[in-house]
Amino acid sequence: MDNNRRSFLKIAGITALAGIGAPVAAHLSSSPAFANSENNAAAQTGHEAAGESEKHSGVRLGMVIDMRKFYGQPDMLDKVIASCNKAHNIPHIVDGNGKTDRKSEIKWIWKAPYADVFADQWVEQSVAHPSKTIAENDFLVLCNHCNQPACVRVCPTKATFVLKENGIVAMDYHRCIGCRFCMMACPYGARSFNWKDPRPYISEYNPNFPTRMRGVVEKCTFCEERLALGQQPACVEAVQDSNAIVFGDLNNPESQIRQVLARENTIQRSPAYGTQPSVFYIV
Repeated sequence: MDNNRRSFLKIAGITALAGIGAPVAAHLSSSPAFANSENNAAAQTGHEAAGESEKHSGVRLGMVIDMRKFYGQPDMLDKVIASCNKAHNIPHIVDGNGKTDRKSEIKWIWKAPYADVFADQWVEQSVAHPSKTIAENDFLVLCNHCNQPACVRVCPTKATFVLKENGIVAMDYHRCIGCRFCMMACPYGARSFNWKDPRPYISEYNPNFPTRMRGVVEKCTFCEERLALGQQPACVEAVQDSNAIVFGDLNNPESQIRQVLARENTIQRSPAYGTQPSVFYIV
């Protein structure tokens, strides 16, 4: 077993899923320091008060997406998206013509043009002569699991919250009342609302992950249910041979993700918002 795999399993450990039927609060730690009474209390509730996200210590999970390995490989992008959709029972909702219903579309990880994903960088760069590679390739997009998430601050029921043990911005679908304040607050458009019952539109049902219902918001959760089993996120596993997506602890200087960040120039989506995204891109 190589060092990176060993480090990942140490982070994942043996964890528990909180909630009944909802994929929430997979509590990860790499240190026995999390076994104190304060953290046990937080684990029991699974919720963290708005504004406290900056207080979490120890593990902070993040991701680096090396887009250079996806250029000219649209099938590889589709493979990543398909793996996430299958793992989380994400519906493919179609309209009367059999085409994707954009209004009702549910997206956890998807692809979009550079100009949409990095709108601020696009404006600042030369739009008269953009890179052909950048212009002709789509980019992967998902929840940024921000260190200062605006969505958490505005949620009136704490249906979205930060896991203090690892920094994941998690969801409790049973608490969600469908107000969509989090969707308005998220500057990245990373949340989807279930306008329809999604269950009839699931092409291949995964019995290991609960389905959602009409009237709730959902998004990427960094595959916390897989992390609880010592597995990598589905998107990472889908392209693990190419190492195109690196996942790990941003707070550990020895982790693979920190090594990548140390040697590569990376960008984040709209860092000026001050949300401190945990997803980085190599372009």
